[in-house]
Amino acid sequence: MADMARSRGIHVYESVAEQLPFQDKKFDFALMVTTICFVDDILKSFQEAYRILKNDGFIIVGFVDKNSELGRQYQLKAGESKFYRHATFYSSEEVITLLKKANFTISDIKQTVYSNKKVNEISIVENGYGKGNFVIIKALKIDK
Repeated sequence: MADMARSRGIHVYESVAEQLPFQDKKFDFALMVTTICFVDDILKSFQEAYRILKNDGFIIVGFVDKNSELGRQYQLKAGESKFYRHATFYSSEEVITLLKKANFTISDIKQTVYSNKKVNEISIVENGYGKGNFVIIKALKIDK
């Protein structure tokens, strides 16, 4: 993917989430979608995101909740999957706790992708977590 981006004129930074190659307070927002299950240290990743965000910036974290039906299926089949063999799944409560530990303030939580939906049926987005397989959390960096 990096090579494809470069071929399209996009500058690519190769790094890990736990040690970002950017100066403090550089960005308005950070986005981590289907990423947290693959980082080595989720707390350090959130702390790095906090560091590179401007005051009043925010992070969006999207993930499959390990306590959801889909999360449980992924964990059961992880050993058979080249994608999820090394993944660590988190519950919504764990992600919220870790974001707070990294000094973020939770501002919004949404959920979608429901197990009882048909394949071609569009899932609605609801507030909170606990019913949807996929959770999105928005957390703010508020200068204290």
